[in-house]
Amino acid sequence: MQILSGNPPSASAVPEAGQSLASRRVFFRPDWHGPRTTFRHTWEGVVNVDQFRWLVRRDLQKQLTLARNELAARDVRAVGRFDDELRVFCPSPASFMGHEPQEPRTNWQTIDYIMDSLLDRGLRPMFTTSFVPSAMTSGPVTVFSTKAHTSPPRDWQAWEAFVGESVRHAIDRYSPAVVREWLFEVWNEPNLHGWFWGGTRAEFHQLWTTTYRAIKSVDASLRVGGPSSARADWIEELVGFGRAHDCVPDYLITHIYNNDSTDDNPLAPFDGPQDDKTSQSPNSAIGYIRGVRALAERIGFKGEIPWNEWGRSFHAVDIRREQPSEAAFIARLLAEVSQEADAFSYWCLSDIYDQVGYGREAFFGGYGLLSLQGLRKPAYHAFQLLAQLEDERVATTGEGADPFLNVIVTTGKKARAHALVYAYDHADKPERRAIEVSLELPAGARSGALYRIDSRENNVLARWRELGAPAYLSREQTRELAAGNSLQCSSQSVRCTAVDGCPVAQFTMESPGVALLEIELPAPLT
Repeated sequence: MQILSGNPPSASAVPEAGQSLASRRVFFRPDWHGPRTTFRHTWEGVVNVDQFRWLVRRDLQKQLTLARNELAARDVRAVGRFDDELRVFCPSPASFMGHEPQEPRTNWQTIDYIMDSLLDRGLRPMFTTSFVPSAMTSGPVTVFSTKAHTSPPRDWQAWEAFVGESVRHAIDRYSPAVVREWLFEVWNEPNLHGWFWGGTRAEFHQLWTTTYRAIKSVDASLRVGGPSSARADWIEELVGFGRAHDCVPDYLITHIYNNDSTDDNPLAPFDGPQDDKTSQSPNSAIGYIRGVRALAERIGFKGEIPWNEWGRSFHAVDIRREQPSEAAFIARLLAEVSQEADAFSYWCLSDIYDQVGYGREAFFGGYGLLSLQGLRKPAYHAFQLLAQLEDERVATTGEGADPFLNVIVTTGKKARAHALVYAYDHADKPERRAIEVSLELPAGARSGALYRIDSRENNVLARWRELGAPAYLSREQTRELAAGNSLQCSSQSVRCTAVDGCPVAQFTMESPGVALLEIELPAPLT
């Protein structure tokens, strides 16, 4: 959720659909009968929404229902739960006429509406304890265009009582059994001083201690995590502080974007070549994710590690985010490191978002997997394809493959398998290429449906441009785009041949892009 400076690629970085394509070939050979490894779907579960205030909107609730049905969303994370707009700590309306004192008091009505709306849709709220109500703050620091207060609380005892009451109210309303399923998160990116935290690291540790104990005093079994830091920072420090003060996090939360800057602040642990420890490297986020896993092992932390925010770019507007290259980036990162942590929550679900201004155009390079109108972008379709993968990964070699053109092959207990091929290009102006893919199948297997995400297929922006790229979609245009916006099988046929006596499926795809091939097996693999 970082909002630091930087220039995103311009619209000219997007290649035209009609340009000629260079060609490349790759041949994948899965070890179908060799040992397989567990492949957890760590990218499913938590979905990010910008701020709690937007959860009152009917259109956002509809988008969350879509994510539950299509992306296996279970938990909803949003910051700003305690912001003034939600009226959680404000004077009574009776005080306006002098019938009550002009003293702020707690009011959970809007929060209850939000919680009810999520639970009614089969979703769970993530209990994020941010930010500080204006009547409790000690300083002037704010964040977002919405001016959320991020200075430390003025009165720590009052803050502890306030947090404790919010937890007790939730338990009274929904029962201990329901609330114990929720995840509790302390703050958001406190290491970004002057933005999300107006205090020092020592003051954040005081915030951590006070909030942790307020929650645990209500129910010690509730799971509390932090530091929810940007750039994978402050992790070892919080674990050490927690061990010294009897408030060790139940799970470690942190965030990473592949273009996080290293110029003014050395990021936390990194596992990989030092040349990749730069915002310009396509391997930057991968190195930090591996580094945090290595750090947790070194310091003996046994709890879960969710990456509650991640993505290719932290820029609030980035045209490439809405292109097939973003889908390929997502698939590649999860192919490399999805098993190195317990959750990967992409930032974010929706363009219903206002940190540095509210989007105007139908597509403007926003963070969302879904547009303002709830249209699925190519990156959303990438998660739909990932959801189809099974829970056992098949080791695979590839002639012509490399770290940017590779495959995830999975199978399981049923007579089916999937191969998800990704072709990523990290350049600001990626060159479109045709990829000729060959995939060796087990004996007796048949190829099934093929899905592709590229400059045309499963790409709502290509269809939007055909309409003239209107900033404001008419109701008719919205219906037209929505009508063809579900995940579509490719019209291209998959060719089946034999190589060295083995069946081989052959198809083409684009780089940058993603393709998923369904494989029908004669029986489950043993």
